[in-house]
Amino acid sequence: MTALSYTHGTGTTPLLGDTIGDNLARTAATWPEREALVDVPSGRRWTYARLLADVDQLACALLESGVRKGDRVGVWAVNCPEWVLVQYATARIGAIMVNINPAYRVHEVAYVLQQAGISLLFSSLGHKGSDYRAMVDEVRPDCPDLREAVHFDDPSWDALLGRAVPRELPADLSCDDPVNIQYTSGTTGFPKGATLSHHNILNNGYFVGESIAYTEQDRICLPVPFYHCFGMVMGNLAATTHGACIVIPAPSFEPRATLEAVRRERCTSLYGVPTMFIAELNLPDFAEYDLTSLRTGIMAGSPCPVEVMKRVVAEMHMEQVSIAYGMTETSPVSLQTRTDDDLEHRTGTVGRVLPHVEVKVVDPATGVTVERGTAGELCTRGYGVMLGYWNEPERTAESVDPARWMHTGDLAVMREDGYVEIVGRIKDMIIRGGENIYPREIEEFLHAHPGIADVQVVGVPHERYGEEVLACVIPSDAGDPLTLEELRAYCDGRLAHYKVPSRLRILDSFPMTVSGKVRKVELRERYGD
Repeated sequence: MTALSYTHGTGTTPLLGDTIGDNLARTAATWPEREALVDVPSGRRWTYARLLADVDQLACALLESGVRKGDRVGVWAVNCPEWVLVQYATARIGAIMVNINPAYRVHEVAYVLQQAGISLLFSSLGHKGSDYRAMVDEVRPDCPDLREAVHFDDPSWDALLGRAVPRELPADLSCDDPVNIQYTSGTTGFPKGATLSHHNILNNGYFVGESIAYTEQDRICLPVPFYHCFGMVMGNLAATTHGACIVIPAPSFEPRATLEAVRRERCTSLYGVPTMFIAELNLPDFAEYDLTSLRTGIMAGSPCPVEVMKRVVAEMHMEQVSIAYGMTETSPVSLQTRTDDDLEHRTGTVGRVLPHVEVKVVDPATGVTVERGTAGELCTRGYGVMLGYWNEPERTAESVDPARWMHTGDLAVMREDGYVEIVGRIKDMIIRGGENIYPREIEEFLHAHPGIADVQVVGVPHERYGEEVLACVIPSDAGDPLTLEELRAYCDGRLAHYKVPSRLRILDSFPMTVSGKVRKVELRERYGD
């Protein structure tokens, strides 16, 4: 009998039982003089001893400002050292940090401030033409819970720190307390506030770091946004649980700044979504950057094209690069490749289950676990599953079933060896004339075409077949622009006829979320006519 698509992560390392604040204090006591944080743009540096001291100063200032355990403190900013200080200071006093997407506009910010009941807001002064101060002033009359707004690089920040009076920090904190709310970017309606505990995200950061063998010798370059789990959990918490160093290359992603930070700071690890690595590899002067200090890193956020992974390993010296899979609601990582996995597993799968986590693949219609090798919806259970969506029990129940399984909405196949392949989103699956088509399979195939730098495949309406296959292509510099006829000829005899794209769009870029994910729903809306 074929094995069922269920597996659980075992290991000899127990879960951490402390709070994020206590864990940082322990790390600082162990490695007080090791470098903890480097901000390349400003040249500022923190040892662990200084980082803890600055975190506690801010924690005391928050207490003097009336912030208490369970209060919501918002942070609306691009990557900067102050973001890191807020992350750990709120955890030290039991406040709940609310991450706000830097790309949000007025109505979105107002929604988060109101829905979470934020009492104190930290923000940048602005970003990419957005005046955050003016936007906050505009929404304040509609946000009665908001008592104070503090802006980084502004006298209000210094004034807040000036209130700090040394005092004992709260001792009545539990690792099961909520510590973070992250608003997921839904495709319809308002975003939902995934509420995460110390236990959720501290352990996830720790075990992500364990999977790629982090030690206090590692230096992690983080061009991914802190407002997202990729930056603040897989990055910051993976670093501080191991005594490693956080390196900020720029406020937001810039390929040259990222490679320059790796070179200057001799980083051993680099993070990014596939589109970030593609942008770095495609720099005209890429070969001039010395990246020999790199050994590992994480590629996550969306499926990784095989050809891109091969170049990252061969040309960026990241022989131990890892693929990680997860979602905000699971803190985020459930599956990850390991440093000793072969290239096929690190390109063809999203890894195997992390310690202390369960995963299964079920029939989306019945909920019954399917046999290995069969596609179905991926579900995960364990310490990482969120406490729930903030103040939305009904929406929580739609995603987390009574047995505490988180239903991801992703289509997956579990191999016989327990490694998992993500074959698409249930909502992204293309159904053409009754045939199920998984866009990732076509994308992987087209990435090998010399005229294609990047590609996204989506289903668009068709009168006869219900849907047809549209390939959205960013061309490489090789040769003349690709035509639909050439694309179809390339696929002929190598893909089943119903998978061959019937439409082609040549684009300069893809619509992206701020965390680097391609907005396929926008591609369908723009080019579906």
